[in-house]
Amino acid sequence: MLTKADDYPIHQTPEPIAYTGTDRNFYDRYFFNGYAPDGETFFAAALGVYPVLNVMDAAFCVVVDGVQHNLRASRVLGMERMDTRVGPLSIEVVEPLRSLRVRVEKNEHGIAADLLFRARSAAIEEPRFTYRVGPRPVMDYTRLTQNGTYQGWVEVKGRRFDVDHHVGTRDRSWGIRPVGAQDPQGVAPPRPPQFYWLWAPMNFEDRITLYHNNADGEGKPWNTHAVMAGVGEGAVEHMASCTSDVVFKSGTRHAKAATISMQDAKGGAYRLELTPQWNFYMSGLGYTHPEWGHGRYRGELSVGYDTIETARANESDFLHLHVQAFSRAVLQGPGGLKREGRGVLEQLIIGPHAPSGFTSLIDGAK
Repeated sequence: MLTKADDYPIHQTPEPIAYTGTDRNFYDRYFFNGYAPDGETFFAAALGVYPVLNVMDAAFCVVVDGVQHNLRASRVLGMERMDTRVGPLSIEVVEPLRSLRVRVEKNEHGIAADLLFRARSAAIEEPRFTYRVGPRPVMDYTRLTQNGTYQGWVEVKGRRFDVDHHVGTRDRSWGIRPVGAQDPQGVAPPRPPQFYWLWAPMNFEDRITLYHNNADGEGKPWNTHAVMAGVGEGAVEHMASCTSDVVFKSGTRHAKAATISMQDAKGGAYRLELTPQWNFYMSGLGYTHPEWGHGRYRGELSVGYDTIETARANESDFLHLHVQAFSRAVLQGPGGLKREGRGVLEQLIIGPHAPSGFTSLIDGAK
């Protein structure tokens, strides 16, 4: 089957673009977040394509006055991957690796937006994520991350907010990770779930930093990396080493504070102190959501809406486990370097993690 994408020189296999291979978990995804300098307003958007499942879904969330509004949509893909619209939500690539547009058309739920993302730093390719459970590749994907600024507006229940002073981060990832309905038969013998994930893109006046860590139950990283880059066309410096330390809020798996230590190729040491202010709940974008999980078939077209009071959310509930914490950041480094900025500390920790003292599925910190 030929589709619009086949007119672009982007083929990776001898097949038409509609066919990605044999793995039913193949996906291709956009993500965006943006926030005011004081964190008073925050928005996030995502759109996912699941070619083998023939599904496309999207979501837009905005936090205003302590309430997180979640607008979600899903439709049958129809094998046409170039039509990046799902109900009222759409994403347009204006200039690849430089500028993208997120739109939410007016709808019955009172959420609308027109946002233009502009890069303020280079697009950074993160190390390839490959994770196997026994013989099975559970994850095998590539991701690029890019910090940027926004122009445009968001409307919530008739109130319009200008976002021209917002900054944030976008990412693009594609490859294999669990999507759609859960596999009825895992690898033998059965293994308890375990996943430790931190992701921390930060914006400063003259630079950006990016850190992530995927670790096993003993605390050994299987994918970790840190980057510092200048704004505009500034150089990208991949750090030679990086570690992190998290102090958790009692009874939860969410950070009260975090420290990221980085060392460049010349031995220069950097220290990034993060202070989370409040949580954005990633279930609004479908992550870990029992009904709106990524790649689920919900009919020809389905649109849904709900809200979360961020200060009252039960942080011990599995639905609220995956968060991006809006955080203040202080960066210190060689030559008396000191910068203050902001960003998010994404956290998803499931199962044991010995350095944190976690021993079961979602037990909280002491």
